[in-house]
Amino acid sequence: MNLRLFRILTIILSFFFLTGFVPILSFVGPGFTALTSGNVYKAGAQYIINQRIEKETGKNSLALIKDTLVEEKDNKIKKNSFDEDLRQLVETRIKMTRQKLDNQNLQKLLKKRIEVTRSILNINNTTQ
Repeated sequence: MNLRLFRILTIILSFFFLTGFVPILSFVGPGFTALTSGNVYKAGAQYIINQRIEKETGKNSLALIKDTLVEEKDNKIKKNSFDEDLRQLVETRIKMTRQKLDNQNLQKLLKKRIEVTRSILNINNTTQ
């Protein structure tokens, strides 16, 4: 008896899932909710909300959520890309500024050393 019931359920389930009979999924969700929670009102509300979303957007609730998440992910990637470009620009400017400061400090140090060397050798602006 159990084997026969299993075969019948397998054939029915394969019919629903393999033939592309999608509207059954709109009944499965509320049916599952009604069976697990025992709350028929909640299941009915879920079905009505899903139908309203599908009527308004042309997409079922799962596809709508998926598209929304993909859009948010794309926006986040764009924002991160902008942040990365800004970070690279700031880093290159910092490197350029450090290099200029190092050159200025090197020139100041060189001038100071020349002055110290001249003072040690008692050479005051004498050219050879």
